[in-house]
Amino acid sequence: MSQRQRYAIIGTGALGGLYGAMLARGGHEVHFLLRSDFDHVTKHGLKIESHLGDFELSSVNTHATVDSMPACDVTIVALKTTQNRLLEELLTSPTRDGGVVLVLQNGLDVEADSAAVVGADRVLGGTCFLCTNKVGPGHIRHIDYGRIVFGNYSGALSPAAVRIAEEMVTAGIDANATDDLLLTRWRKLMWNIPFNGLSVALDATTKQLVDDPHAVALIEKIIQEVHGAAAASGIEIPETMIDKTIDSTRTMIPYDSSMRIDYLNRRPMEIEAIFGNPLRAAKKVGAEMPRVEMLYQQLKFIEAMRCDTC
Repeated sequence: MSQRQRYAIIGTGALGGLYGAMLARGGHEVHFLLRSDFDHVTKHGLKIESHLGDFELSSVNTHATVDSMPACDVTIVALKTTQNRLLEELLTSPTRDGGVVLVLQNGLDVEADSAAVVGADRVLGGTCFLCTNKVGPGHIRHIDYGRIVFGNYSGALSPAAVRIAEEMVTAGIDANATDDLLLTRWRKLMWNIPFNGLSVALDATTKQLVDDPHAVALIEKIIQEVHGAAAASGIEIPETMIDKTIDSTRTMIPYDSSMRIDYLNRRPMEIEAIFGNPLRAAKKVGAEMPRVEMLYQQLKFIEAMRCDTC
């Protein structure tokens, strides 16, 4: 049996904290980069409340800077894309011996920033279908779902991707390797664009959105636009996924989208990654998304009026 891989978590928030903790619980050596939570997690560890079962890690490999991190086999980027300007600084140390980078961020072509640092052949990208929030220092609340789908940013599905998926599954993570990363990205955008965007523009939770017929009508039209742009880009997604995207949200535990949480906390929102990049990609292939374009412009205005750190 091959030796377990060593992991680095860049961004120990709701996503990175959850998956990193699950890997550590499963016996992997995991190194966590922390900022404001560093002292708390160093002293008290990580606390995970999950619908899959609660657990705590009392001893955690914590790092206030990447300078103290060892070289790792897999570096998971779980930062918001609004912080991607820091990736050159953050990735150099943990990837110095040739390890791969797994980008778990929302949006389209978000892997490009990591690829610029380590090379496209060492980058994997993926989407996470989960509902999780950081509710306190070192305290993650995982309320629903939990699936990761990821694949290579450049080229065919690699043995490295397959091995990571196998290790994650062994650690209790619903992980799936795919040979079609672009399909996975556009499929997630069918949820992210309407529900992240409208949760801010209409100041509503996912439940409030799907419980209102007027909001649902708008959501459906936006999803149809995203579906059409994917098709124009050569990405074939079954039309049944349009209704399924809405129906699955109806059964979801009431949840605030990540973009609405950023909005409520007056932080930068991932507008360019989730809206700007897909709009630009659609225009390159002659596809129009007028409702998505309007939502994009609304969000840019809202952010300019409200964000304290933009």
